[in-house]
Amino acid sequence: MNLRLHAFEPASRVNGPGQRAVVWVQGCTLGCPGCFNPETHGRLTGSEWPVDELLTAIAARAGAIEGVTISGGEPLQQSRAVVELLTRIKETTPLSTLVFTGFSWPEVRAMPVYPSLARIVDVLLAGRYDASQRIAAGLLGSANKTVHFFTDRYTQADLDAIPEAEITISPEGEVLLSGIRPLTW
Repeated sequence: MNLRLHAFEPASRVNGPGQRAVVWVQGCTLGCPGCFNPETHGRLTGSEWPVDELLTAIAARAGAIEGVTISGGEPLQQSRAVVELLTRIKETTPLSTLVFTGFSWPEVRAMPVYPSLARIVDVLLAGRYDASQRIAAGLLGSANKTVHFFTDRYTQADLDAIPEAEITISPEGEVLLSGIRPLTW
């Protein structure tokens, strides 16, 4: 099974508690005005990654990271592959899991994939970005978004303590701006 990715970041401190691997999926049809990641929307861009290969890359970092964050794009528009990856992470590593989705909490709860998510995700952040309600705090881009803790591994205080922004420079010289309040040029 493959997952269409925009990017994979092996280490970040602004996309969830502690140092985390971050998987940005490619493809989103929600089209939230003001989205920070519009380049992740197109379904025909990005690259296909076998779930096995992604799991291997993540598991190799298990001693250096606390968890994995799945963001996007829209992860739940690739729910089968995302659930497969997260299930295998939970079964084979001690890593925590956090998922961002633009779907609202009622929409997520109505999805057939919801029971699986509730078993394999520690924290899920739900809701479309609404620029008119921008707060950029505690991993929430806008005030309408909701946070759902499926385990007691983290609390809201843990999310509130996450740095707001991060700049990463790849070995190839690419600059990545990330976080809930990313810096701009």
